[in-house]
Amino acid sequence: MNEQDWDIETLAVRAGQVRTPEGEHSDPIFMTSSYVFANAAEAEARFKGDSVGNIYSRFTNPTVRTFEHRLAAMEGGESCVATASGMAAILSTCLALLQSGDHIVSSRSIFGSTVILFNKYLARYGIQTSYADQTDLSTWEAAILPNTKILFLETPSNPLIEVADIKALAELAHKHGCLLVVDNCFCTPALQRPLEMGADIVIHSATKYIDGQGRGLGGAVVGNKKWVGEEVFGFIRTAGPSMSPFNAWLFLTGLETLSLRMQMHSARALELAVHLFDHPKVKRVHYPGLPQHPQHLLARAQQAAFGGVLAFEVEGGKQAAWKVIDSTKLLSITANLGDTKTTITHPATTTHGRLSAEERAQAGISDGLIRIAVGFESMKDIKADLASGLDD
Repeated sequence: MNEQDWDIETLAVRAGQVRTPEGEHSDPIFMTSSYVFANAAEAEARFKGDSVGNIYSRFTNPTVRTFEHRLAAMEGGESCVATASGMAAILSTCLALLQSGDHIVSSRSIFGSTVILFNKYLARYGIQTSYADQTDLSTWEAAILPNTKILFLETPSNPLIEVADIKALAELAHKHGCLLVVDNCFCTPALQRPLEMGADIVIHSATKYIDGQGRGLGGAVVGNKKWVGEEVFGFIRTAGPSMSPFNAWLFLTGLETLSLRMQMHSARALELAVHLFDHPKVKRVHYPGLPQHPQHLLARAQQAAFGGVLAFEVEGGKQAAWKVIDSTKLLSITANLGDTKTTITHPATTTHGRLSAEERAQAGISDGLIRIAVGFESMKDIKADLASGLDD
């Protein structure tokens, strides 16, 4: 059987593995910074790119390479470059593909650190960003300028779980000669494959669901051989925001169970969303698995399931939201997500706390908003833990 004919579950456990002469069944960890050449001529050929092989683990490491190969295969991409974190993946993509005078159009519904990266740091180097409504295609088209090079979004978004039409945005981007970059962190390739819908580049924070255990930091960029395999890889090779071999090994083991975990996360998040939707103290639930969600039908069309993250709003603003959060004893109060333990956070003061009140309002992040990433505890226990703050 050829690898390109395998289903995603098979790719997750088999793709990219190259056994050493030791005959190991599991993927090995190559904890080495450098590699020995047979002679000076081989060293020269490697450095010049005339022959393929390991040079230095900043940009060539067998464990990292296996992770890159496997994730690219699962996303349906030609190339993958692993990075030190999800934010490093976004930064590397922007600095590899943009230059001073270029312009980004981004969804307003993105992670707070990404907003800071665009508005504060990229702007210092002459790369400007405009923002569009995640779900209103007309606002994207209105924001595109002659110097726009990238359209950027997360779908589903963080923390309001808004779903964007990837196919429509890809058509718009290509009509204007732009690249569509999609952060696929909340779905992973187990639930959504943006490249198949026309996206050019996919971004991952491997820290989240790809790991699935909350153990290590990492990111990845997936796309074609030119933009990712040459340009982003060239940036990583020179600038060095690289993934460690140990973390790559963690993520390889995470990929093996990704499809199973994402289905379980999704099923439990849907059950909790239905439960919260009927609660008298809950003003609104943001979860695309609910028929009442404005992008429910779109999510059903482009995702295999609805994901493990939901958000809900309570009456009473920050004080009421903090009361719910602080009343929990089982759920973990942490801004991270994607592992087996259910996490709860207050986006307005954590993940999006560095944004101004005006920026949060534009993104729809109210003081009463709470985000939950549903883990694998008993649903009875999760509901009971939330009831301690909601039912008083």
